Amino acid sequence: MTEDDIKKSNILVVDDERDHAQVMCEALTRQGHKCDVTYSLSEALSRLDRRPYDVVVTDLVMEGHRDGLDVLKKTKALDPPPPVVLVTAHGDIPTAVQAMNEGAYSFIEKPLDLEHFRAQVNRAAEKASLQKQNQVLQDQIADAAGFEGIVGNSGAMRKVMQTARQVAPTDIPVLILGENGTGKELVARALHNHSKRRKQRLVIMNCAGFAPTILEDELFGHVKGAYTGAGADREGRFEHADGGTLVLDEIGDMPHDMQAKLLRALENGEVVRLGSNEPLQVDVRIISATNQNLEEMVKEKQFRQDLLYRINGVTIHIPPLRERREDIPLLIHYFMKAAVEKYEKQIDGVEPEAHQVLMSYSWPGNVRELRNVIERMVVLSPGPKLSVASLPPEIRPAGGEVTGGMNNLVGISIEQAERELIRNTLKLTNGNREQAARILGIGERTLYRKIKDYDL
Repeated sequence: MTEDDIKKSNILVVDDERDHAQVMCEALTRQGHKCDVTYSLSEALSRLDRRPYDVVVTDLVMEGHRDGLDVLKKTKALDPPPPVVLVTAHGDIPTAVQAMNEGAYSFIEKPLDLEHFRAQVNRAAEKASLQKQNQVLQDQIADAAGFEGIVGNSGAMRKVMQTARQVAPTDIPVLILGENGTGKELVARALHNHSKRRKQRLVIMNCAGFAPTILEDELFGHVKGAYTGAGADREGRFEHADGGTLVLDEIGDMPHDMQAKLLRALENGEVVRLGSNEPLQVDVRIISATNQNLEEMVKEKQFRQDLLYRINGVTIHIPPLRERREDIPLLIHYFMKAAVEKYEKQIDGVEPEAHQVLMSYSWPGNVRELRNVIERMVVLSPGPKLSVASLPPEIRPAGGEVTGGMNNLVGISIEQAERELIRNTLKLTNGNREQAARILGIGERTLYRKIKDYDL
Protein backbone atom coordinates (compact mmCIF):
# COMPACT_ATOMS: atom_id res chain seq x y z
CA MET A 1 0.00 0.00 0.00
CA THR A 2 1.56 3.28 -1.15
CA GLU A 3 1.27 6.62 0.65
CA ASP A 4 -1.34 7.76 -1.89
CA ASP A 5 -3.44 4.60 -1.34
CA ILE A 6 -3.79 5.16 2.40
CA LYS A 7 -7.30 6.17 3.45
CA LYS A 8 -7.04 9.27 5.60
CA SER A 9 -9.16 8.49 8.62
CA ASN A 10 -10.36 9.80 11.97
CA ILE A 11 -8.74 7.62 14.62
CA LEU A 12 -9.20 7.40 18.38
CA VAL A 13 -6.10 6.32 20.34
CA VAL A 14 -6.71 5.05 23.90
CA ASP A 15 -3.77 4.36 26.24
CA ASP A 16 -3.15 5.28 29.90
CA GLU A 17 0.60 5.59 29.18
CA ARG A 18 0.66 9.14 27.84
CA ASP A 19 4.04 8.92 26.11
CA HIS A 20 3.09 5.68 24.39
CA ALA A 21 -0.23 7.16 23.26
CA GLN A 22 1.54 10.21 21.81
CA VAL A 23 4.02 8.00 19.91
CA MET A 24 1.17 6.05 18.29
CA CYS A 25 -0.67 9.24 17.44
CA GLU A 26 2.40 10.85 15.90
CA ALA A 27 3.10 7.73 13.82
CA LEU A 28 -0.41 7.92 12.34
CA THR A 29 -0.63 11.70 11.82
CA ARG A 30 2.55 11.56 9.76
CA GLN A 31 0.55 9.55 7.22
CA GLY A 32 -2.26 12.08 7.14
CA HIS A 33 -4.64 10.54 9.66
CA LYS A 34 -6.42 12.69 12.24
CA CYS A 35 -6.04 11.45 15.81
CA ASP A 36 -7.79 12.07 19.09
CA VAL A 37 -5.96 10.77 22.17
CA THR A 38 -7.55 9.71 25.46
CA TYR A 39 -5.91 8.27 28.55
CA SER A 40 -8.75 6.45 30.34
CA LEU A 41 -11.74 4.21 29.72
CA SER A 42 -14.29 6.82 30.81
CA GLU A 43 -12.80 9.45 28.52
CA ALA A 44 -12.76 6.99 25.61
CA LEU A 45 -16.42 6.05 26.09
CA SER A 46 -17.35 9.72 26.24
CA ARG A 47 -15.48 10.42 22.98
CA LEU A 48 -17.21 7.50 21.23
CA ASP A 49 -20.58 8.90 22.30
CA ARG A 50 -19.78 12.36 20.94
CA ARG A 51 -18.42 11.64 17.46
CA PRO A 52 -17.85 8.81 14.96
CA TYR A 53 -14.40 7.33 14.35
CA ASP A 54 -13.17 5.27 11.42
CA VAL A 55 -10.71 3.23 13.54
CA VAL A 56 -10.09 2.80 17.28
CA VAL A 57 -6.64 1.88 18.64
CA THR A 58 -6.72 0.88 22.30
CA ASP A 59 -4.37 -0.59 24.86
CA LEU A 60 -5.78 -3.83 26.23
CA VAL A 61 -4.79 -3.33 29.88
CA MET A 62 -5.00 0.11 31.51
CA GLU A 63 -4.42 0.78 35.21
CA GLY A 64 -4.45 -2.97 35.86
CA HIS A 65 -7.84 -3.57 34.23
CA ARG A 66 -8.74 -5.01 30.84
CA ASP A 67 -10.43 -1.77 29.82
CA GLY A 68 -9.68 -2.44 26.16
CA LEU A 69 -12.42 -5.09 26.16
CA ASP A 70 -14.90 -2.47 27.39
CA VAL A 71 -13.82 -0.14 24.59
CA LEU A 72 -14.38 -3.00 22.12
CA LYS A 73 -17.82 -3.68 23.58
CA LYS A 74 -18.74 -0.01 23.19
CA THR A 75 -17.69 0.09 19.52
CA LYS A 76 -19.81 -2.96 18.68
CA ALA A 77 -22.90 -1.01 19.75
CA LEU A 78 -22.15 1.79 17.28
CA ASP A 79 -23.57 2.05 13.78
CA PRO A 80 -21.39 1.40 11.90
CA PRO A 81 -18.95 -0.22 14.35
CA PRO A 82 -15.37 0.97 13.70
CA PRO A 83 -12.57 -1.63 13.46
CA VAL A 84 -10.63 -1.95 16.72
CA VAL A 85 -6.86 -2.53 16.83
CA LEU A 86 -5.68 -3.78 20.25
CA VAL A 87 -2.23 -3.12 21.66
CA THR A 88 -1.12 -5.72 24.19
CA ALA A 89 1.85 -6.96 26.19
CA HIS A 90 3.14 -10.47 25.50
CA GLY A 91 1.47 -11.92 28.60
CA ASP A 92 -1.96 -10.74 27.52
CA ILE A 93 -2.02 -12.59 24.18
CA PRO A 94 -4.72 -15.12 25.28
CA THR A 95 -6.96 -12.21 26.19
CA ALA A 96 -6.18 -10.53 22.87
CA VAL A 97 -7.14 -13.72 21.03
CA GLN A 98 -10.41 -13.72 23.00
CA ALA A 99 -10.96 -10.11 21.88
CA MET A 100 -10.40 -11.15 18.26
CA ASN A 101 -13.11 -13.77 18.68
CA GLU A 102 -15.38 -11.02 20.03
CA GLY A 103 -14.88 -8.84 16.99
CA ALA A 104 -11.58 -6.97 17.30
CA TYR A 105 -9.90 -6.33 13.95
CA SER A 106 -6.35 -7.24 15.05
CA PHE A 107 -3.88 -7.03 17.92
CA ILE A 108 -0.27 -5.85 18.08
CA GLU A 109 2.31 -6.79 20.71
CA LYS A 110 4.45 -4.33 22.64
CA PRO A 111 7.01 -2.98 22.08
CA LEU A 112 5.59 -1.58 18.88
CA ASP A 113 7.15 -2.04 15.48
CA LEU A 114 5.88 1.27 14.09
CA GLU A 115 5.90 0.09 10.46
CA HIS A 116 3.84 -2.98 11.37
CA PHE A 117 1.59 -0.81 13.56
CA ARG A 118 0.91 1.66 10.75
CA ALA A 119 0.25 -1.16 8.28
CA GLN A 120 -2.34 -2.74 10.61
CA VAL A 121 -4.12 0.55 11.22
CA ASN A 122 -4.10 1.40 7.50
CA ARG A 123 -5.69 -1.94 6.66
CA ALA A 124 -8.34 -1.31 9.32
CA ALA A 125 -8.97 2.14 7.81
CA GLU A 126 -9.33 0.54 4.36
CA LYS A 127 -11.92 -1.87 5.77
CA ALA A 128 -13.88 1.00 7.33
CA SER A 129 -13.83 2.88 4.02
CA LEU A 130 -15.16 -0.14 2.12
CA GLN A 131 -17.94 -0.57 4.69
CA LYS A 132 -19.02 3.04 4.15
CA GLN A 133 -18.98 2.65 0.37
CA ASN A 134 -21.09 -0.52 0.58
CA GLN A 135 -23.62 1.22 2.82
CA VAL A 136 -23.91 4.13 0.37
CA LEU A 137 -24.52 1.68 -2.50
CA GLN A 138 -27.16 -0.19 -0.50
CA ASP A 139 -28.92 3.08 0.32
CA GLN A 140 -28.89 4.08 -3.37
CA ILE A 141 -30.32 0.70 -4.41
CA ALA A 142 -33.03 0.99 -1.75
CA ASP A 143 -33.95 4.47 -3.01
CA ALA A 144 -34.16 3.26 -6.61
CA ALA A 145 -36.31 0.27 -5.64
CA GLY A 146 -38.88 2.33 -3.75
CA PHE A 147 -39.65 2.31 -0.06
CA GLU A 148 -39.72 -1.28 1.22
CA GLY A 149 -42.38 -2.54 -1.19
CA ILE A 150 -44.90 0.21 -0.41
CA VAL A 151 -46.58 0.60 -3.81
CA GLY A 152 -48.54 3.63 -4.88
CA ASN A 153 -48.25 6.73 -7.01
CA SER A 154 -51.30 8.57 -5.74
CA GLY A 155 -50.85 11.82 -3.86
CA ALA A 156 -51.99 10.16 -0.64
CA MET A 157 -49.44 7.35 -0.88
CA ARG A 158 -46.64 9.69 -1.92
CA LYS A 159 -47.38 11.61 1.28
CA VAL A 160 -47.27 8.36 3.30
CA MET A 161 -43.88 7.43 1.84
CA GLN A 162 -42.49 10.95 2.26
CA THR A 163 -43.49 11.06 5.92
CA ALA A 164 -42.15 7.55 6.52
CA ARG A 165 -38.79 8.45 5.00
CA GLN A 166 -38.56 11.57 7.18
CA VAL A 167 -39.36 9.91 10.50
CA ALA A 168 -37.70 6.50 9.97
CA PRO A 169 -34.17 7.59 11.05
CA THR A 170 -35.50 9.13 14.28
CA ASP A 171 -36.78 7.54 17.48
CA ILE A 172 -40.02 9.54 17.54
CA PRO A 173 -43.10 7.39 18.28
CA VAL A 174 -45.27 6.78 15.21
CA LEU A 175 -48.99 6.06 15.11
CA ILE A 176 -50.14 4.32 11.90
CA LEU A 177 -53.85 4.62 11.15
CA GLY A 178 -55.77 2.71 8.52
CA GLU A 179 -58.41 0.10 7.84
CA ASN A 180 -57.57 -3.60 7.95
CA GLY A 181 -55.56 -4.65 4.92
CA THR A 182 -54.22 -1.21 4.01
CA GLY A 183 -50.60 -2.15 4.83
CA LYS A 184 -49.99 -0.80 8.34
CA GLU A 185 -47.54 -3.60 9.19
CA LEU A 186 -45.68 -3.04 5.91
CA VAL A 187 -45.17 0.62 6.80
CA ALA A 188 -44.06 -0.34 10.33
CA ARG A 189 -41.46 -2.73 8.91
CA ALA A 190 -40.25 -0.04 6.51
CA LEU A 191 -39.81 2.42 9.40
CA HIS A 192 -37.69 -0.11 11.30
CA ASN A 193 -35.64 -1.19 8.28
CA HIS A 194 -34.69 2.42 7.53
CA SER A 195 -33.94 3.34 11.15
CA LYS A 196 -30.75 3.35 13.18
CA ARG A 197 -32.15 0.28 14.95
CA ARG A 198 -32.40 -1.83 11.79
CA LYS A 199 -29.70 -4.26 12.96
CA GLN A 200 -31.67 -4.97 16.14
CA ARG A 201 -34.95 -6.81 16.55
CA LEU A 202 -38.32 -5.80 15.15
CA VAL A 203 -40.98 -7.24 17.47
CA ILE A 204 -44.64 -7.10 16.44
CA MET A 205 -47.27 -7.58 19.14
CA ASN A 206 -51.01 -7.79 18.37
CA CYS A 207 -52.82 -6.27 21.35
CA ALA A 208 -56.27 -7.57 20.38
CA GLY A 209 -57.94 -10.60 21.88
CA PHE A 210 -55.88 -10.96 25.08
CA ALA A 211 -57.19 -10.86 28.61
CA PRO A 212 -55.41 -8.12 30.63
CA THR A 213 -53.26 -10.55 32.67
CA ILE A 214 -52.16 -12.48 29.58
CA LEU A 215 -51.41 -9.26 27.71
CA GLU A 216 -49.36 -7.98 30.65
CA ASP A 217 -47.36 -11.22 30.65
CA GLU A 218 -46.81 -10.95 26.89
CA LEU A 219 -45.58 -7.36 27.14
CA PHE A 220 -43.57 -7.43 30.37
CA GLY A 221 -42.80 -11.13 31.02
CA HIS A 222 -42.75 -12.96 34.36
CA VAL A 223 -40.40 -14.51 36.90
CA LYS A 224 -40.40 -18.11 37.96
CA GLY A 225 -43.28 -18.83 40.34
CA ALA A 226 -45.22 -15.68 39.44
CA TYR A 227 -48.30 -17.85 38.94
CA THR A 228 -49.21 -21.52 38.63
CA GLY A 229 -47.37 -22.94 35.66
CA ALA A 230 -44.68 -20.25 35.54
CA GLY A 231 -41.81 -22.72 35.79
CA ALA A 232 -39.09 -20.38 34.58
CA ASP A 233 -38.32 -16.72 34.02
CA ARG A 234 -39.66 -15.39 30.72
CA GLU A 235 -38.86 -12.08 29.05
CA GLY A 236 -41.72 -10.04 27.59
CA ARG A 237 -41.91 -8.31 24.22
CA PHE A 238 -40.37 -5.11 25.62
CA GLU A 239 -37.24 -6.92 26.77
CA HIS A 240 -37.09 -8.98 23.58
CA ALA A 241 -37.17 -5.76 21.54
CA ASP A 242 -34.55 -3.98 23.68
CA GLY A 243 -32.41 -1.85 21.38
CA GLY A 244 -34.85 -2.33 18.51
CA THR A 245 -38.43 -1.54 17.59
CA LEU A 246 -41.68 -2.70 19.20
CA VAL A 247 -44.84 -2.52 17.09
CA LEU A 248 -48.07 -2.45 19.10
CA ASP A 249 -50.64 -3.53 16.52
CA GLU A 250 -54.35 -3.01 17.18
CA ILE A 251 -53.49 -0.82 20.16
CA GLY A 252 -57.06 0.50 20.15
CA ASP A 253 -58.19 -2.92 21.40
CA MET A 254 -55.94 -2.82 24.47
CA PRO A 255 -57.92 -3.11 27.75
CA HIS A 256 -58.15 0.14 29.69
CA ASP A 257 -56.31 -1.21 32.76
CA MET A 258 -53.37 -2.26 30.58
CA GLN A 259 -53.20 1.17 28.97
CA ALA A 260 -52.10 2.67 32.30
CA LYS A 261 -49.35 0.07 32.75
CA LEU A 262 -48.18 0.59 29.18
CA LEU A 263 -48.06 4.35 29.74
CA ARG A 264 -45.83 3.93 32.80
CA ALA A 265 -43.45 1.72 30.84
CA LEU A 266 -43.24 4.24 28.02
CA GLU A 267 -42.69 7.20 30.35
CA ASN A 268 -40.02 5.55 32.52
CA GLY A 269 -38.37 3.24 29.99
CA GLU A 270 -38.79 0.49 32.60
CA VAL A 271 -40.75 -2.75 32.77
CA VAL A 272 -41.49 -4.95 35.76
CA ARG A 273 -42.00 -8.66 35.17
CA LEU A 274 -45.03 -10.30 36.76
CA GLY A 275 -44.08 -11.56 40.21
CA SER A 276 -41.10 -9.21 40.53
CA ASN A 277 -40.51 -5.86 42.17
CA GLU A 278 -37.32 -5.07 40.28
CA PRO A 279 -37.69 -2.68 37.30
CA LEU A 280 -35.73 -3.50 34.16
CA GLN A 281 -34.45 -0.71 31.92
CA VAL A 282 -35.38 -1.09 28.24
CA ASP A 283 -34.64 1.00 25.16
CA VAL A 284 -37.25 0.50 22.43
CA ARG A 285 -38.74 2.60 19.67
CA ILE A 286 -42.55 2.38 19.76
CA ILE A 287 -44.68 2.15 16.62
CA SER A 288 -48.41 1.76 17.18
CA ALA A 289 -51.11 0.82 14.68
CA THR A 290 -54.90 0.68 14.75
CA ASN A 291 -57.97 0.70 12.54
CA GLN A 292 -59.95 2.60 15.16
CA ASN A 293 -60.53 6.31 15.74
CA LEU A 294 -58.56 6.83 18.94
CA GLU A 295 -59.69 10.43 19.34
CA GLU A 296 -63.32 9.30 19.40
CA MET A 297 -62.36 6.55 21.85
CA VAL A 298 -60.77 9.18 24.10
CA LYS A 299 -64.04 11.16 24.08
CA GLU A 300 -65.93 7.98 25.01
CA LYS A 301 -63.42 7.21 27.83
CA GLN A 302 -62.32 4.02 26.08
CA PHE A 303 -58.75 5.13 25.45
CA ARG A 304 -56.45 7.19 27.66
CA GLN A 305 -55.72 10.64 26.35
CA ASP A 306 -52.26 10.72 27.96
CA LEU A 307 -51.39 7.43 26.27
CA LEU A 308 -52.54 8.81 22.92
CA TYR A 309 -50.24 11.80 23.40
CA ARG A 310 -47.36 9.45 24.22
CA ILE A 311 -47.70 7.17 21.16
CA ASN A 312 -48.73 9.86 18.69
CA GLY A 313 -45.45 11.60 17.96
CA VAL A 314 -46.16 11.49 14.23
CA THR A 315 -49.30 10.13 12.57
CA ILE A 316 -49.22 8.25 9.27
CA HIS A 317 -52.67 7.69 7.80
CA ILE A 318 -52.93 5.03 5.10
CA PRO A 319 -56.03 5.63 2.97
CA PRO A 320 -58.29 2.73 1.96
CA LEU A 321 -57.90 1.45 -1.58
CA ARG A 322 -61.29 2.82 -2.65
CA GLU A 323 -59.96 6.33 -2.01
CA ARG A 324 -56.87 5.85 -4.17
CA ARG A 325 -58.15 3.87 -7.14
CA GLU A 326 -55.46 5.35 -9.35
CA ASP A 327 -53.03 3.03 -7.53
CA ILE A 328 -54.97 -0.12 -8.49
CA PRO A 329 -53.35 -0.65 -11.95
CA LEU A 330 -49.88 -0.33 -10.39
CA LEU A 331 -50.80 -2.75 -7.59
CA ILE A 332 -52.29 -5.24 -10.06
CA HIS A 333 -49.04 -5.28 -12.03
CA TYR A 334 -46.92 -5.52 -8.86
CA PHE A 335 -48.89 -8.45 -7.39
CA MET A 336 -49.24 -10.20 -10.74
CA LYS A 337 -45.47 -10.10 -11.30
CA ALA A 338 -44.82 -11.46 -7.81
CA ALA A 339 -47.36 -14.29 -8.25
CA VAL A 340 -46.03 -15.20 -11.70
CA GLU A 341 -42.54 -15.63 -10.24
CA LYS A 342 -43.83 -17.50 -7.20
CA TYR A 343 -45.96 -20.02 -9.12
CA GLU A 344 -43.87 -20.07 -12.35
CA LYS A 345 -46.85 -19.20 -14.53
CA GLN A 346 -46.86 -17.68 -18.03
CA ILE A 347 -49.08 -14.61 -17.57
CA ASP A 348 -48.45 -11.41 -19.50
CA GLY A 349 -51.42 -9.18 -18.77
CA VAL A 350 -55.05 -8.64 -17.79
CA GLU A 351 -58.00 -8.69 -20.20
CA PRO A 352 -59.83 -5.31 -20.38
CA GLU A 353 -63.10 -6.67 -18.97
CA ALA A 354 -61.31 -8.20 -15.94
CA HIS A 355 -59.35 -4.99 -15.45
CA GLN A 356 -62.61 -3.01 -15.43
CA VAL A 357 -64.05 -5.25 -12.72
CA LEU A 358 -60.92 -4.92 -10.61
CA MET A 359 -61.02 -1.14 -10.99
CA SER A 360 -64.69 -0.79 -10.08
CA TYR A 361 -64.81 -3.20 -7.10
CA SER A 362 -65.03 -1.52 -3.68
CA TRP A 363 -62.21 -3.59 -2.07
CA PRO A 364 -63.43 -3.73 1.55
CA GLY A 365 -60.34 -5.80 2.36
CA ASN A 366 -58.10 -3.17 0.75
CA VAL A 367 -54.64 -3.99 -0.61
CA ARG A 368 -54.52 -7.35 1.17
CA GLU A 369 -57.71 -8.45 -0.57
CA LEU A 370 -56.44 -7.25 -3.97
CA ARG A 371 -53.18 -9.14 -3.50
CA ASN A 372 -55.03 -12.36 -2.63
CA VAL A 373 -57.38 -11.97 -5.60
CA ILE A 374 -54.55 -11.40 -8.09
CA GLU A 375 -52.60 -14.35 -6.71
CA ARG A 376 -55.67 -16.57 -7.04
CA MET A 377 -56.32 -15.37 -10.59
CA VAL A 378 -52.73 -16.15 -11.58
CA VAL A 379 -52.99 -19.67 -10.18
CA LEU A 380 -56.36 -20.40 -11.83
CA SER A 381 -55.87 -18.62 -15.16
CA PRO A 382 -56.01 -21.09 -18.09
CA GLY A 383 -54.46 -18.65 -20.54
CA PRO A 384 -51.75 -16.01 -20.83
CA LYS A 385 -54.05 -13.18 -19.63
CA LEU A 386 -56.11 -12.82 -16.46
CA SER A 387 -59.79 -12.93 -17.38
CA VAL A 388 -63.20 -12.44 -15.79
CA ALA A 389 -63.54 -16.23 -15.64
CA SER A 390 -60.68 -16.44 -13.14
CA LEU A 391 -62.17 -13.82 -10.82
CA PRO A 392 -63.46 -15.05 -7.43
CA PRO A 393 -67.29 -15.43 -7.36
CA GLU A 394 -67.70 -12.63 -4.81
CA ILE A 395 -66.07 -10.17 -7.19
CA ARG A 396 -67.33 -11.47 -10.52
CA PRO A 397 -70.40 -9.55 -11.80
CA ALA A 398 -73.79 -11.28 -11.62
CA GLY A 399 -74.27 -13.46 -14.70
CA GLY A 400 -70.55 -13.25 -15.46
CA GLU A 401 -70.94 -10.30 -17.85
CA VAL A 402 -69.35 -6.90 -17.60
CA THR A 403 -71.54 -3.96 -18.50
CA GLY A 404 -70.09 -0.82 -19.95
CA GLY A 405 -67.12 -2.79 -21.35
CA MET A 406 -65.17 -2.29 -24.56
CA ASN A 407 -67.85 -3.91 -26.73
CA ASN A 408 -70.32 -1.16 -25.79
CA LEU A 409 -68.00 1.45 -27.33
CA VAL A 410 -68.04 -0.15 -30.76
CA GLY A 411 -69.97 1.84 -33.41
CA ILE A 412 -69.91 5.20 -31.63
CA SER A 413 -67.82 8.31 -32.22
CA ILE A 414 -64.58 9.09 -30.39
CA GLU A 415 -66.34 12.04 -28.77
CA GLN A 416 -69.14 9.76 -27.50
CA ALA A 417 -66.58 7.21 -26.29
CA GLU A 418 -64.66 9.92 -24.41
CA ARG A 419 -67.85 11.20 -22.81
CA GLU A 420 -68.73 7.65 -21.66
CA LEU A 421 -65.20 7.06 -20.34
CA ILE A 422 -65.22 10.28 -18.30
CA ARG A 423 -68.73 9.60 -17.00
CA ASN A 424 -67.80 6.06 -15.86
CA THR A 425 -64.55 7.24 -14.26
CA LEU A 426 -66.36 9.95 -12.29
CA LYS A 427 -68.85 7.33 -11.16
CA LEU A 428 -65.95 5.08 -10.18
CA THR A 429 -64.40 7.81 -8.02
CA ASN A 430 -67.73 8.90 -6.52
CA GLY A 431 -67.38 12.27 -8.23
CA ASN A 432 -63.83 12.95 -7.01
CA ARG A 433 -62.48 14.96 -9.94
CA GLU A 434 -58.88 14.95 -8.72
CA GLN A 435 -58.80 11.16 -8.62
CA ALA A 436 -60.64 10.89 -11.92
CA ALA A 437 -58.11 13.17 -13.65
CA ARG A 438 -55.20 11.04 -12.38
CA ILE A 439 -56.86 7.80 -13.57
CA LEU A 440 -57.58 9.30 -17.00
CA GLY A 441 -54.09 10.69 -17.27
CA ILE A 442 -55.19 14.27 -17.96
CA GLY A 443 -54.92 17.54 -16.07
CA GLU A 444 -57.68 18.67 -13.73
CA ARG A 445 -58.35 21.80 -15.82
CA THR A 446 -58.77 19.65 -18.92
CA LEU A 447 -61.18 17.39 -17.06
CA TYR A 448 -63.21 20.36 -15.77
CA ARG A 449 -63.50 21.70 -19.31
CA LYS A 450 -64.62 18.36 -20.71
CA ILE A 451 -67.19 17.90 -17.92
CA LYS A 452 -68.65 21.28 -18.91
CA ASP A 453 -68.50 20.48 -22.63
CA TYR A 454 -70.22 17.11 -22.18
CA ASP A 455 -72.68 18.46 -19.58
CA LEU A 456 -71.74 15.72 -17.07
